[in-house]
Amino acid sequence: MRSITKGPITNNTMRVKKMNEELVRQTLRTMRQGTKSMVAQATGLSVATCRSILIDLLNAGELVELDMEQSSGGRPAQIYKYNENYAYIVCLIVKAGISHHSITYGVVNLAGETVEKGELNTETDQMNEGFIIQLMDSLINNHPQIRAVGIGVPGAVHRGIINVSDIPNLVNVPLADSIRERHGVEVIVENDMNLTVYGLYQKQEYEDEESIIVATFIEGSLPGAGIMIDGHIHRGNTQFAGEIAFLPLGLSHDEQFMLLHNRDTFHTLAARSVSSLIAVMNPETLALTGTLVQPEDVEIIRNECLKYIPEMHMPQMRLLNDPDENYMFGLISMTLESLSYSLQLVEKRR
Repeated sequence: MRSITKGPITNNTMRVKKMNEELVRQTLRTMRQGTKSMVAQATGLSVATCRSILIDLLNAGELVELDMEQSSGGRPAQIYKYNENYAYIVCLIVKAGISHHSITYGVVNLAGETVEKGELNTETDQMNEGFIIQLMDSLINNHPQIRAVGIGVPGAVHRGIINVSDIPNLVNVPLADSIRERHGVEVIVENDMNLTVYGLYQKQEYEDEESIIVATFIEGSLPGAGIMIDGHIHRGNTQFAGEIAFLPLGLSHDEQFMLLHNRDTFHTLAARSVSSLIAVMNPETLALTGTLVQPEDVEIIRNECLKYIPEMHMPQMRLLNDPDENYMFGLISMTLESLSYSLQLVEKRR
């Protein structure tokens, strides 16, 4: 009679094997190169287990063999190096402008190194699913080792679908599903401010799990915010968190837009939005960014916030000078993380 425990044991064994494989993979990526003994010491796994996993990764093309380690008398050991070009990711940053929209893109290897980059501009009514699909077709045709796609967009995203955005042609479009079904790759679609705050958090390499916020005030758009709470992105139930243009300030979106684009009223309205974030999230750091924010505005907005928030609860407030750099860093980091769980995908290239 077949044991009723055979299935669960097999499933658990496969789960452990995958976990060990991922541990070896990530360890060797960090080490850049090493022998099976070095990997075993770094991971805590047995040499035999590491040898088996290294052979599997080598056969799959994820590793390359280097010269033998110099011997001090014993048998020389094989040195393995992680193949950083085994797979690529594509990162697309979709931006809404006043006179035109744009896509900044980068093809990146597993070490986070850029293989190809560029920028495309289009008329506002031409930024749509077809435009993005056409770009993806071209990039994947040129780089067939692409395995994952990350797309950053200005707007709220729920289950891979944009539901609020400054680019109407992308609202309620199953963009992620379309690319996934067309090319058989992993796809994530994420809010631009979530990616910016995530990039800032990753670059700072905080030792403790801190709470930080990035609030943006961009010419031609309504404000938004990206929120990290205790080291994790706060998206909310329907990933609507951070859409501060919807705060009940007693103003329509048109009125908010007009007041934020007027220097005489900008600081007061911006401070009310920022104060709401501070009161609810109580972050350690709050960074201000966007083309409407000038360096001297940080202190002015901080003083305005003190009308509502006691000094002891005020976060460190700073200007984020390089939001695009943090944005792309966050998108690359998140897309590489999504890929780490799907490297076992079967080739689906046409």
